[in-house]
Parts: sequence; structure tokens; C-alpha cells
Amino acid sequence: MTQAPLSRIPRHIVSASDYQQQARHHLDDNAWHYLVGGAGDEITAAHNSQVFASYRLKTRVLADVRQGHTQLSLFDKSYPHPIFLAPIAYQHLFHQQGEQATALAAKVMDAPFVVSTLSSTLLEEIGSEGEQALWFQLYFQAQRQQTLALVQRAEQAGYQVLVVTVDAPLAGIRYREQRMGFQLPQEVRAVNVLGATTVTPPTLEASQRLVFKHFMMNAPTWQDLAWLLSVSRLPVVIKGILSPENAEKAVQLGVAGIVVSNHGGRVLDGVLASLEALPAIVQVVNGRVPVLLDGGISRGSDVFKALALGASAVFVGRPYIYALASAGALGVAHLLRTLREELDITMALCGCATLSQINASCVINVGEKCPH
Repeated sequence: MTQAPLSRIPRHIVSASDYQQQARHHLDDNAWHYLVGGAGDEITAAHNSQVFASYRLKTRVLADVRQGHTQLSLFDKSYPHPIFLAPIAYQHLFHQQGEQATALAAKVMDAPFVVSTLSSTLLEEIGSEGEQALWFQLYFQAQRQQTLALVQRAEQAGYQVLVVTVDAPLAGIRYREQRMGFQLPQEVRAVNVLGATTVTPPTLEASQRLVFKHFMMNAPTWQDLAWLLSVSRLPVVIKGILSPENAEKAVQLGVAGIVVSNHGGRVLDGVLASLEALPAIVQVVNGRVPVLLDGGISRGSDVFKALALGASAVFVGRPYIYALASAGALGVAHLLRTLREELDITMALCGCATLSQINASCVINVGEKCPH
């Protein structure tokens, strides 16, 4: 039997990893394995976090950081810190208040919250109690008119940035979910796309494959991204880039930003960890647009390492859902505060008073020869 969410944060929860252990007590097997699982043998899902450990921090002593802060500006908006909440679907699967609880915590902690197309709460209802930084994550729909309708709803509801996920035109092969027989509970649905057009699988000839002749027939292309850029009034950020070539093409098309992400290792197993892909993409983008990182962040020092390798900000994913499952909005707010404090301490001990002072000289890849 699962436990009810906590009404206060117990003394033993002091880190993101503590929330992961706590969340297991509050989720049934169906929700738990959906949350923690990845594609295939989950090599990439695990590797996302492991790559952070291959970098060591360089401390700088006696630095004057008394005027330190973590403020930044992105897409003509100012934010007090670079830790944002990634889009995660079906949050009512993890807590009875779902996305509303996450939005409340994000508002309290001044963190942008990216609401998923597959949210289990209507996008117009999320954060409706007042001003806050809400971004909308968009999956292209089967028809452009349906995609445009979602974009217009987000614009009218006051969302500030459009985050277009491009690395999941079809679901990954998730062994864990297959073994579990994962199913969404009847009361949890992607309410923003109910009634969307679905495509009936065709009758295939012996030489034809379902993936290519059905699932990928309506998958978005670069032409669809160009169309979206022409119709959206919001800054369009593209999420799911792992190659410098794709990053260059996206910048040339006119995107406002890039999110380096492998979808938390949930789509294709065996791809690069997000942090591995980051430096080459930052190099080719060369400051023309902000580059953000998604995948593997579980402590404030991870945030620091991502910024050192060129990210402007980072997205946190599973850790805040562990906190949501454990203690609702209180848990998410506490997790964000913990990560912010860890980042502050890391910056201070590494001699960085501002985010602009964090650069590649602040970290060492232990796979490379340590400079004197």
C-alpha cells in the first residue's frame, strides 16, 4: 500500500537522492516504473547522471564573492536562478494536485515551469492564480491546424516561451513498461489533446514496415519547424538536440534557443548523455542563441558543471517529480531551494560570484590530463 504525501519535510530529506528514495513509498508500481524507467536497457538514462561524475570542480580560494548572485536574463526576461522545471507528462499520476502543485512551487521559488502538451491539467488552469513564468512544451500534432490551436491557446493563456520537443516523433522501446504492463489510470489523461486526430494504421505489404509507413508518416520535419516559427508569437526553443549539425540548422532557421537533451534516456537507448553533447553544440552555436541543458541534474554542483560547459540554464526532471510524489508543492519548493543553495555554495567555494564567471576553466574532465 502506498503512503499519503507528507505534510512536512522530515529531517532526513536533505537532497534530491533522498526524495528519490522517499517517493517509492508514495507511488504504486505502475507509476514508479513509468517514472524511473528509460528506453531499452536504460543505459542512457543512467549515463546522463554518470557523466557529471567524470568532471571535477576547481576551487579558487580567497576570492571576493560578497556581492554574489545567480541572476540571469533569457528571452528578454530576468530570472533569479538558472534552475528550471522540465516538461513531464501526466503529473496527476504522481500527486492528486498534479501540475497545479508543481506550478505553485515554481511560482514560490521563481522557477520557470515548462508545461507538457501531455499535461493532465488543462494548460489554461495551470498557474491561473497569478503571474509566473510558465513555458509551454509542444508536441507537433498530426495536423498543422491542431498544432496551431495548441500554440494559440498557450499564447492566450500567457505562456512566455514555446519549447518544441523534436526528439520523440514516436515512443521509445521501454522494456520496463512492457514488463510491467504499464497503463494510465482511467482518471489520468492528456486533457489538452483530447479529441485530437489519430491516424489509423494502414494495411501493409510484406516489404513495408509499420514504423516508416505509419508512425513516421506524420512526424515533423524541418519544414514544419520553419512553419511554426512563422506562426508563433512566442520565442521558439527547440528541445532534443544532440548534434552540432542539427543545432546549426536550427539556429539558421531562427529558433530563439536550444535545449540539449536526450529526453531523459526515454526515447532511444545508447545515445550521448546530454552533458557529453553539450560542449560541441555550445561551440557551434557560438553565442548566437542560449543553449540550455536537460538530463542528469540532481545536485547544485551538477548545475555548476553544466554552466561551466556552456549552458545558460538547466532543466530538472525526475528529481522534482520525486519531490512532488513525496510532499506535493511543498516538496517541489524544498527541492528547488536545496538545489539553489547547493549551487550558491559551489559557486562561492569555486570563487565565482556570478554565473558569467563560471566557465570551462572551473572544471576538469578526469579523463583528460590535469593541467598544472
